[in-house]
Amino acid sequence: MDHPCAAPVAFHSFEPFYAANTQTRPDVMIVDLETLGQDGHLSRLAAAQPQALLMAVSAKGSLSRSLSAMEAGAHDVISIPADPVVVAEKIDRFLLQNSRAPRGQGGAARAGAAERAKPESATPYTFEGFVGGSARMRDIYDQIRRIAPSTAPVFVTGESGSGKELCAAAIHARSPRKDSAFVAINCAAIPAELMESEIFGHVRGAFTGAGEDRPGAAELADKGTLFLDEIGEMDIALQSKLLRFVQTGMIQRVGDTRQRPVDVRILCATNRDPHEEIARGRFREDLYYRLHVLPIRLPALRDRREDILPLAQTFLTRYAEQEGRKFTRLDPAAEESLLTYDWPGNVRQLENAMRQAVVLHDGELLRAQMLPGFLRGEGSAIGSPITSRDLAPVPARGRVREIEPLWAQEKRIIEQALAAFDGNIAKAAAALEISPSTIYRKRQSWSGRPEEVSGATFTSFAG
Repeated sequence: MDHPCAAPVAFHSFEPFYAANTQTRPDVMIVDLETLGQDGHLSRLAAAQPQALLMAVSAKGSLSRSLSAMEAGAHDVISIPADPVVVAEKIDRFLLQNSRAPRGQGGAARAGAAERAKPESATPYTFEGFVGGSARMRDIYDQIRRIAPSTAPVFVTGESGSGKELCAAAIHARSPRKDSAFVAINCAAIPAELMESEIFGHVRGAFTGAGEDRPGAAELADKGTLFLDEIGEMDIALQSKLLRFVQTGMIQRVGDTRQRPVDVRILCATNRDPHEEIARGRFREDLYYRLHVLPIRLPALRDRREDILPLAQTFLTRYAEQEGRKFTRLDPAAEESLLTYDWPGNVRQLENAMRQAVVLHDGELLRAQMLPGFLRGEGSAIGSPITSRDLAPVPARGRVREIEPLWAQEKRIIEQALAAFDGNIAKAAAALEISPSTIYRKRQSWSGRPEEVSGATFTSFAG
């Protein structure tokens, strides 16, 4: 890719380099960590030239030094010798997208970080369902590409709402098992006494209500991928049976006497610190080391702010189409509100915020006052009610002829959410901002009522 850039200029000491760069606005700065790479130098360069790609190179390849450089302001650290094609591609991507991430953690003012995080490109970078072309996410995409061909277990960590199931699905989609099933099961959404049956299946008469033989998630994922989300919630007794399955590749249905071979690749995820869970006796150390072969740590949304607007625009377009709204873009004040918020609920919280704004309002331009109250400084993001200020005027619909019982209203809303997410309880719960276990308990309470709720405990994807 050709760029209308000036010819590169080389410097061998920092001060001339710094002085020259304060007189120009370079697109790319490449710094050798061994000669110009003191953290103070990088911080000065990052502050002086926020629009530029700051790329560090190092012949030593020290992980701690690379992390320190990234904290100080470098966008990327490349080990020497480096493939010039790879370096050129990184520069091309940056110049094409022309976006900036806030450097460090908490050092820059939020307003300045927000301005640097605004992407110029109208088309967001996507990868296997992910949206965002930040340096941190591109590292995640590279890890997925490298990990996918293996059969080894993968252990995904990250805060709630950061995309752990999406990461697992991406690994499956890039793997040799992509044409077989991807089965996801949320260990936090199912009562402990039913979890063994959900994973391993049961035979008729194994317990009250077991009217027929039923395969579990592990069998359904045979030749494919089994994803155990929120594995830290699994009962410690069941963990020993999972360990035996991981070691032997054999499963035994509840109430059965024979074992069955199953060929699955196991991916798992948790938003907890596994080492802390081990220390507290809530997670088996031997199981952890069996599963923690290929780790992936997903970044929080606040640590990749340049992805906020591409994500917001994607959700705006998606839900405007679904809800029959006219929205096409965000106004600058709305963008500023989104960029300066810390998003403790990560991408899931951002998605919910955009969906709420689209459902409650209409127009071509989504304005700041249309965003949920917590983004306007009105109340907490968790459990904050929808007020009259959040609502767009709607035409009168006439008198209500019939008032549904509360349980029926809850049932209808939860059924709609389950249908919207193809029966995925975890995603439906996130959209409704309730616990997955709440959905499970509600469904149990409706068991004796007419028109019992449909939907699966896990989701299966083939291809």
